[in-house]
Amino acid sequence: MLWLKALHIVFVVTWFAGLFYLPRLFVYHCETTDAPGLARFAVMERRLFALMSLGGALAVAFGLAMVIVAPAFLEFTWLRVKLVLVAALIAYHLWCYALMRSLIEGRNRRSQRWFRVFNEVPGVLLIAIVVLAVVRP
Repeated sequence: MLWLKALHIVFVVTWFAGLFYLPRLFVYHCETTDAPGLARFAVMERRLFALMSLGGALAVAFGLAMVIVAPAFLEFTWLRVKLVLVAALIAYHLWCYALMRSLIEGRNRRSQRWFRVFNEVPGVLLIAIVVLAVVRP
């Protein structure tokens, strides 16, 4: 179980690194108007999304493995709430993909200010998830 937990944490960190940085790239992408800059951001965003998707998939896989090893944990309310927040995080991840596609294809209609606010969502979810996992209220 401890190995599963350790690997889960490693991949959660990987996933969150991408979730924190990708929306920041969106802010910079919005500010860019020259073709080489736009192409550079498109490449950076695609590569980062691929890496963070791998991190997210492995974080979820190791999290599920822990639940399979200890299914009794599902009886705890804190874990059920945490899983709902993880589902929200997955939805956010998928929303990032849609936003990335719209930026790359030149269809973005959102301001850099909107992306700055959007960038704060994973931080709020991280705080809630960590509190639930550690404090177990």
